[in-house]
Formats: sequence, structure tokens, C-alpha cells
Amino acid sequence: MTAIGFRILPIPKRPDKKLVAELAKMVTPHLSDSMERLYAGGPQLRPMHNGAKLCGPAFTVRTAPGDNLLVHKAIDTAEPGDVIVVDGGGFNDHALIGELMSARAEQRGVGGMVIWGAIRDSAELKAGSFPVFASGVTHRGPYKNGPGEINVPIAIGGIPVNPGDIIVGDADGLVAVPQEHAQEILASAKAILAKEEGSMKQIRAGTVDRSWVDKALREKGYKV
Repeated sequence: MTAIGFRILPIPKRPDKKLVAELAKMVTPHLSDSMERLYAGGPQLRPMHNGAKLCGPAFTVRTAPGDNLLVHKAIDTAEPGDVIVVDGGGFNDHALIGELMSARAEQRGVGGMVIWGAIRDSAELKAGSFPVFASGVTHRGPYKNGPGEINVPIAIGGIPVNPGDIIVGDADGLVAVPQEHAQEILASAKAILAKEEGSMKQIRAGTVDRSWVDKALREKGYKV
């Protein structure tokens, strides 16, 4: 039996590719609202690239803060379309990836990288379209000593992430859609989108009913 802290495992179950493609059409606010804001990343995890959409199954990595040995292994073994999600403890004193590692990941067809920790070569990553999200930037490089694990449950920025969960990232941040609830979350997000599209039509037509604002104020004791 492999000791805790030194496990390299496969993703137990991968999501259906059509489901991933449908989730990629959704924006993170609608997905977050569909999960009661419980599986949405905090504001520290920000896009470090030029804004391309991120969506794919989570290929998870847990690593010692400031150490990227297992991140290198993940880049070499993740399947095309996977999103490498690294729990580096939110430690921003040492960068876990930079331009070379992201280029290698992109060359292998990886869908993107999420680093709960720091990156470097930020100007180069910002100029590119390969999706990279991270919680910080520093010029200080990493160690390569381990320990670390691949495809175990992790947490990044307050989000629990299991291997195979569907990661969606855009300009507003990140969400992790639990694979077992993905269909119902997708349906909810589509319903929210349809409702907001209707609201936008009313706004543009000048027909919005705003009576609910005064009603809510009166219910809270305001005189309006």
C-alpha cells in the first residue's frame, strides 16, 4: 500500500465530454448561483492569461508549499483536456509554475492549470491564451523535493475539488462542479441564463417592474 503523501492515482471516473462542453457554455456566476455559492473559488484565484475560457475535468495535485515535483509529473501524465488543479496551500512565496511549464502543458493538450499558490513569468502568461489561474505572482522559484500526491481530494481557495470534478473558469473566477451533480447544476444554470436574458430584454425596452424594491424596504420597516 502506498504511503499517504506519496500517492499517484488515476482519475476514478471522467465526466462525459458532451456534459463538459455544455458546462463550458455557462458563465461562472450562473454556475455559482446554482450551487448556492458553496463551490465557488474566492477572489484570490484570478486569471493570469488573456481571458480564454477554462473548462475540463480536474486532474488534482496536492503538493508541499513551494514544491512543484508532483506538478511536473501531472503535466507529463494528464490527458488532453484535463485541467491540472494544484493545491499548494495558497502559499505565494514560491512560484509553482512559469512560462516553460505552462508551455509544456499546452503542448500536451492540457486544458489549463489552476494553482492555489503563485506563478511567475506573469507577463508571458498574460500575453498567451493558455488558461492559467493562480493566487499570486512571485519571481522566486520552487523546490523539487516532494512530498505530494496526484488525483486525491483537495481544496483550493475554499472550494473542495475531487478528481474528475468539472472546473469552469472565466473572467469572474472559478467554480468546481461536482461530477455527480453536474447535470442538475447545468439545468439550473441554463434556467438562470434564460431568466436573465428575459430581464435584459425588459431593461432595454424600459418595461422593468421595480416595485419589488419598495416592497422589500417596507417589509424591513422603511417608510417609502
